[in-house]
Amino acid sequence: MAILVVDPIAEDGIDVLRSHAEVEVRLGLSPNELLQLVPKYQALVVRSETRVTADVIAAGKNLQVIGRAGVGVDNIDVDAATERGIVVVNAPAAITITTAEHTFALIMAAARNIPQAAQSLREGRWDRSKFVGSEIRGKTLGVYGMGRIGSAVAKRALAFEMDVIGFDPYLPEDAFQRLGVELVDLESLLARADFLTLHVPATADTENLIGSVEFAKMKPTAWLINCARGALVDEAALIDALDRGVIAGAALDVFKVEPAADNPLVRHPKVVSTPHLAASTREAQASVGVETAEQIIAVLEGRPAPFAVNAPIVSGETARVLGPYAHLTQILGNLCTQLAEGRMRSVQLTYSGDIADYDTTVLRASAIRGLLERVSGENVNLVNASIVARNRGLRITERTTSTAQPYANLVLIHVETDRGTSSVGGTVINGEPHIVCIDDYWVTVVPTDSHLLLIRHTDQPGMIGKVGTILGEADINISSMQVGRERPRGRALMLLSLDDPVPPAVVRRISDVTNLNDVKSVRI
Repeated sequence: MAILVVDPIAEDGIDVLRSHAEVEVRLGLSPNELLQLVPKYQALVVRSETRVTADVIAAGKNLQVIGRAGVGVDNIDVDAATERGIVVVNAPAAITITTAEHTFALIMAAARNIPQAAQSLREGRWDRSKFVGSEIRGKTLGVYGMGRIGSAVAKRALAFEMDVIGFDPYLPEDAFQRLGVELVDLESLLARADFLTLHVPATADTENLIGSVEFAKMKPTAWLINCARGALVDEAALIDALDRGVIAGAALDVFKVEPAADNPLVRHPKVVSTPHLAASTREAQASVGVETAEQIIAVLEGRPAPFAVNAPIVSGETARVLGPYAHLTQILGNLCTQLAEGRMRSVQLTYSGDIADYDTTVLRASAIRGLLERVSGENVNLVNASIVARNRGLRITERTTSTAQPYANLVLIHVETDRGTSSVGGTVINGEPHIVCIDDYWVTVVPTDSHLLLIRHTDQPGMIGKVGTILGEADINISSMQVGRERPRGRALMLLSLDDPVPPAVVRRISDVTNLNDVKSVRI
């Protein structure tokens, strides 16, 4: 096997690669030079400098794996790699400790005014009384997101005798108990935290996760700590909260736009800031190199790679039959996450009809990816789906039956939470996925990039008109509508496909309509 390394990685990683394969290190290649070199290699290793475009992937006729020595894969055309059956791997676990330590460094710097005091002393002043800080012992640390990094931060805070509370609706309660962290709801997290630290992925759902509404619920003495992603914080709202004394300060390692030298937050007197240094330690860089190298070797030797970004292509008859259903199960899982309320406890996948006769591993992986993609920064695929589900405490069971009425094939996802159950089902018709049931109601929805409004209500004259009037007044266009019901004038589900998202204020107006029991706005 031959491996091409085109960006700098730690020598420890190079050594791992060389112990298993021939390695050529060629740094600073131009795009044309890379195109000429890549055809003879089975593996390609990059960091963030080199762009692995569709052209590079097409030229890499022998490529089996692309390794990104880091977390983000924005510089790699993952879709093109997937189409070619090339596995893309990265190294998310390697930065866990270094990011947790940097988070704690910012907490300490904020509590003891270390950057301001150091600058004052550097300028020749001895302002001891000006920089009186506070102990963190006995203070409350609120951890928003209890994944790998959030858990590591919590462990270190407990060692400093802090009171640690956490919020993560997708982590089971017993996981909090094992860590010694008090599980709280979001309202309590915001209200009680002296230091609020963010450890959630940047997705469409988490953009501006912390804004003016959240700041207003925090203590005026509280600090916001962010070593995750800049997009999580509404920066304009943060500046306003700092200027008005709504919160005491912020310690930031990440910003919406980087480099952030011109961002007013880095010059704000109530902000401690660093230039995205959380993963920048010698140890972390060595770990990143080794972790990437180990995964590349695993793929080349035909073994599972736990941090594969994309799923290997399923070939042959299984791919022909289950390919469309893999897409369907991801959609169903995504929808189920939006509909379910509370903390997930278990998930049951039921496959009915002819598809039950095939190896459903790819369907399971696709379902898990759909369930977690809105709430997890991890890339879930055929290789690591079971690992990701187990790490997040999800109990996944599968069941197959040979018949599926009223459809020849049916996939059903049933989720149990601490607040109830939810289920969605679907099938493939003429090669296209269709959602055909939601809880106990039969519906027909062709998933597109559209918005759905689901309304549980008592079936009676005038309900559709009342909802339509409110949407019309809000200039929201209805593309289709259907109602599933148990019986005339009984419990029913109204399902509206919309061209536009429904603002929270409009959802509240609809919720106020008499005999409407539940209103949910989702996107598929």
